[in-house]
Amino acid sequence: MGVNLSDIIVSHEISFKELRGKIIAIDAYNSLYQFLSIIRQPDGTPLRDSKGRVTSHLSGLLYRTANYMSEGIKPVYVFDGRPPELKMKTVEERMKIRIQAKEQWEKALERGDFEEARMKAQQASHLTKDMVEDAKKLLDYMGIPWVQAPSEGEAQAAYMAIRGDAYASASQDFDSLLFGAPRLVRNMAITGKRKLPRKRVYVDVKPEMILIQENLKRLEINREQLVDIGILIGTDYNPGIKGIGPKTALKLIKKYGSLEVVMEKRGFTIEHYQEIRDIFLHPPTTENYTLIWRDIDEISLIQFLCDEHNFSKERVMSAVEKMRAFKKYREQRSLDAWF
Repeated sequence: MGVNLSDIIVSHEISFKELRGKIIAIDAYNSLYQFLSIIRQPDGTPLRDSKGRVTSHLSGLLYRTANYMSEGIKPVYVFDGRPPELKMKTVEERMKIRIQAKEQWEKALERGDFEEARMKAQQASHLTKDMVEDAKKLLDYMGIPWVQAPSEGEAQAAYMAIRGDAYASASQDFDSLLFGAPRLVRNMAITGKRKLPRKRVYVDVKPEMILIQENLKRLEINREQLVDIGILIGTDYNPGIKGIGPKTALKLIKKYGSLEVVMEKRGFTIEHYQEIRDIFLHPPTTENYTLIWRDIDEISLIQFLCDEHNFSKERVMSAVEKMRAFKKYREQRSLDAWF
């Protein structure tokens, strides 16, 4: 879930064309969970191959990445490593929610309530180690680089953007801003028509860009204070203070200057707040990565998707055609480097 800063952060609607030629470091787990949630049957059942293995994440990864490539975007996927110890409670709570959602999904199916079933099924989405390994294998066959983060994938993606190795990081979560990403792209994995929960209403979801310096200047705070705001609201590492949302947290930090003073003046305590600060301001990252976009291994790609996971060869080849268009953008980038 991450920290919710939507009430105080401004963004700008963009198109994929505006990202042409740009390297975008994508939070892999975030995207894969989006694909698992969205790509399902009407009753909530995920796509599966003949052996019963879930393939929704592979379907989303293939077709969405092919769209990026056809637009000339240079994606690199960043995978989570070991989460910080302070996140383990959140991980356990999320697992409980998924188990409960799975039970509710099955009950909704028994009642014939397919709309409720689909919603609960989305909440029950779970990414396994095998699914992650298959995603990496698919990226290899597509010629797309991926990076294994030592800890949080968002932190690593932000670090790559800070270094200038990527133009922006991409995630649905605002945590990327707390990790220092200069630019955050949201909605990359979920662009298009999306149905609102429990309503017969569809909305057009478009990618949006958030610029951290623009927002810090507008809010009249620095990044350290933005992190303090996040801690007050609640992060993956702490529950936050009940009754304090983004706007109230902003007022408190601007009035008192820091989280320490806020706690002193308001008489509450946040455990491990300094450790949480350090997670955002000094997260574990690695420089051990190489960003090279290679030719598609069409034979291995078709064998993996069609022969092993029962994908339609016609649809896979349609995606391959889109990926082939990427070669001209990759070569153009190489020529630009000389000028």
